[in-house]
Amino acid sequence: MDKMNQALEKMKMLVGMEVEEEEEERQAASLEANGSFSFMDDFNRSCSLSTKQRFNGFVICFVAGLTCTLLSMLVFFNPVKFGITFTFGNLLSLGSTAFLIGPKRQVTMMLDPVRIYATAIYLASIIIALFCALYVHNKLLTLLAIILEFGALIWYSLSYIPFARSMVSKVMVSCFDTDF
Repeated sequence: MDKMNQALEKMKMLVGMEVEEEEEERQAASLEANGSFSFMDDFNRSCSLSTKQRFNGFVICFVAGLTCTLLSMLVFFNPVKFGITFTFGNLLSLGSTAFLIGPKRQVTMMLDPVRIYATAIYLASIIIALFCALYVHNKLLTLLAIILEFGALIWYSLSYIPFARSMVSKVMVSCFDTDF
């Protein structure tokens, strides 16, 4: 029964329910006693949402991101427009999870040692894609940047699934192994 309660508490923490809110209240009280506040702590306290509001924000932001990503396929042959809409859709989808777990936890999870490199490559590929689309106006470079961004998005997403990246790596090695 104790393990089940711990699992339920972890699940509540993942979706940002009252366990996290109680912990934040305790942390806020200790920070008030010390007199030190960080920007993110203050931001998280001022942006407290109910569970329904979090879920609605997630759904709206995720659907908007998915819509932008799918609509980008309509302008696939114009890499500049494709790059902008595809990247904007990715950013909306990535931001949607901040509604569920909170912006502070989102950033903490993105900077976790397990996925720091995947996060850096993903964010760099977004910047490169937008730079190529908006500033350089080179269709080939924009298309290459979008391919890099898509690959980085897949690798970043796989970092949230236990053992997924190692499994994909082993499958890729076995598929492209040329030893007979």
